[in-house]
Amino acid sequence: MSNMWVGLAWALGLSVSFWLVWKGAWRLQLSMAKQPGAAGHAKMARLFSRWVPMYQLEGEQFFTADKPADAVKLRRQQGFRRLADQLAQMHPNGQISEQAQAARELVSDVEFVSLYRVPFQYRNQIASSFKLPYGVSKTAGNTLWDAQGNAFMDLTGAYGCNVLGYDAYKGMIRDAVEKADAIGPVLGPYSNAVVDNARRLCEISHMDEVSFHMSGTEAVMQAVRLAQYHTGKRKIVRFAGAYHGWWGEVQPGVGNPVGARHTLTLKEMGEQSLRVLAHRRDVACVLVNPLQALHPNSNAPGDGSLLSAASRKAGYDKVAYTQWLKRLREVCNKRGIVLIFDEVFLGFRLARGGAQAYFGVQADMVTYGKTLGGGLPVGVLCGKRAFMKRYKASQPANICFARGTFNAHPYVMQSMNCFLKEIEQPHHDEMYRHIDEVWNARAERLNAMLSRASLPVQVRNMASVWTIVYTAPSRFHWMFQFYLITQGLMLGWVGSGRLIFSHTFSDADMDVFYGKFMDAARRMKQDGWWDQGAQSTSDQAIRNSLVRELMIAKWGRWLIRWPDAPSRRPWGRSTGL
Repeated sequence: MSNMWVGLAWALGLSVSFWLVWKGAWRLQLSMAKQPGAAGHAKMARLFSRWVPMYQLEGEQFFTADKPADAVKLRRQQGFRRLADQLAQMHPNGQISEQAQAARELVSDVEFVSLYRVPFQYRNQIASSFKLPYGVSKTAGNTLWDAQGNAFMDLTGAYGCNVLGYDAYKGMIRDAVEKADAIGPVLGPYSNAVVDNARRLCEISHMDEVSFHMSGTEAVMQAVRLAQYHTGKRKIVRFAGAYHGWWGEVQPGVGNPVGARHTLTLKEMGEQSLRVLAHRRDVACVLVNPLQALHPNSNAPGDGSLLSAASRKAGYDKVAYTQWLKRLREVCNKRGIVLIFDEVFLGFRLARGGAQAYFGVQADMVTYGKTLGGGLPVGVLCGKRAFMKRYKASQPANICFARGTFNAHPYVMQSMNCFLKEIEQPHHDEMYRHIDEVWNARAERLNAMLSRASLPVQVRNMASVWTIVYTAPSRFHWMFQFYLITQGLMLGWVGSGRLIFSHTFSDADMDVFYGKFMDAARRMKQDGWWDQGAQSTSDQAIRNSLVRELMIAKWGRWLIRWPDAPSRRPWGRSTGL
């Protein structure tokens, strides 16, 4: 009898051992498929965000964090004052308007983007010194006027909406209002434009059915829900750095206080990622944001996190990304995984048929938004019929629900109809045919000008979406956004991280842009922000300096002894280190 129990114990031990080995190998394979660092490890990112202490570099420390020579410090201080004066002159009597102040106090979004426009260490000094343009009073062509009447060349692109130019969208909205006025804001029954829009969208996307939503985020939510419903699986695969809206399951890292239960974040363009997908049986869908081709496995670039040249990487290889998508498509086909293209941002910017047509890869579902609404808010999901059904024919109580009060709003549908008809015009075929040739040449021309002038700035682009990268180490690259603004270039709140051009920019418009950009870069260099300090001659030295500051702010100098740490602590926790 005892021998039987011993045998059972051995069998149980071996089974547990095999299970642990299998589980460990499975976990190792998943770990190897992740992008190293916070972008690929959501839990690590959230933990680190809670650990980072608040501290400020103010006064003289603002200008000397990289220990520059005294002459460089003086140039920076003088340049900073000139910049502050220029920004102040854009406001009546040099004062922020009551409306702007009220917006910051009452609108949470305004407060957030104001604080996170620069690295947090420099927040107080910038907020107290720089009075930035506020609001918008009108647009015409590629020009935007702020609430104070200052004219700017628009590089915000309305967060990606503005593909065809503001004037075109204003015309679409006027036409839509005229056509929809007889109906008014009737919600529930569909207007005639809905069916025509659906037909056109199915033709464009090569899909079978369409679902209308109120935003791109909602469209992605429904795509994921339907994929889970029809496959019976729960896991969602997204790729490091990709943005798919702000809802929990597709934003598992910083910004989501509770994390995500069913999401795997893998490395894009990674062999191990394909291997994971090929072996797992619990993956319902894979989400692809084609914009990530510009900065694979990196978060959307913004000046608020720009602490060194190495912290912003971008580069677009269309051939390599196309091959990646084709291989991903093959794996999804073999494993019955739903491939979803999230084209909310890029849709209709690269091609009339979107990224699917541009890369030559057919998804199972595709989401659109922004420009598709003809200038009005919208989200759309197009998909294969097998994945779009909201019910099981053999199980009448088993449904996948999704509705919204403002889905298919008559004014939005009419505006969308105007847009869909507009992009069918022959002159847009010509635009799309030469899109890479035109925009790549424009970026290359600016890069050549910057190189000839020995300025440590370059641009990278994916058609008309650009980002600025820096070729020399500095702790102050994020300052460049303010020089661009004073030259009359309006940026989004992410600063120099993303420049979004309307396709109505002519060669003459680009010449004006080049001049403004070059003047801003020259002034930035003259004011000493790109001069290297004695101990900040590399990106690694900058990272070491930042780590030292964080340690001091977190635990105090008495807990650490850094080789070049000063003998006393010159800053306080709330106003400095």
